[in-house]
Amino acid sequence: MQIERIASALTAYGTAWVLWLLLGLSVLSLAVILERGIMLWLSRDDVDKLGRELDADLGRGEREVALRRLEASPSFEARIARAALDAQGPNEAEERMVAMSQVVRLNLEQRLSVLGTLGNNAPFIGLLGTVIGVVRAFRALEGGAGQVSAGLMSEIGEALVATAVGLLVALPAVVAFNALTRIIRARVGRGEALSRLVLAHLKATV
Repeated sequence: MQIERIASALTAYGTAWVLWLLLGLSVLSLAVILERGIMLWLSRDDVDKLGRELDADLGRGEREVALRRLEASPSFEARIARAALDAQGPNEAEERMVAMSQVVRLNLEQRLSVLGTLGNNAPFIGLLGTVIGVVRAFRALEGGAGQVSAGLMSEIGEALVATAVGLLVALPAVVAFNALTRIIRARVGRGEALSRLVLAHLKATV
């Protein structure tokens, strides 16, 4: 049957192709972690200081100065606040703030799904390698008339390695996904707090 030929083809190459696949996925995971980490690092700013300066500028009525300060900041928090400050009134400012917060969140969360997917599924890929190794071990046992041989032990060893590698790929991806998600949530929250400060000044001038 076709399904039997497919199963035979999968087991014929042993666990090597599974290990190579996991190696490729680990490189992909590392690339995403580095890219997101560098992006977050380059877009950092002292948001507390920025908030104090913004509060002082808007309190003096220097809206243009505050706007230039936000435009000079590389942070996503400043981008959210700038969207609110560009508005003509409090209602528009609030709508702009909500819209920009969503845009910023989407930008920050780009490619995080890769880490989530790897964290959830890499162990199952490793388990597939383990199943293939066990099947080959049973075939080696059958071919050796029930005698334990070096080939049999090798197949079992490869099966266990596949499971271990799957876990090694998944764990960093899960840790990075959770850490980046917390950082993104915090940064979006700080951006919204900064824009609320702008909104308060806009309401005070109405």
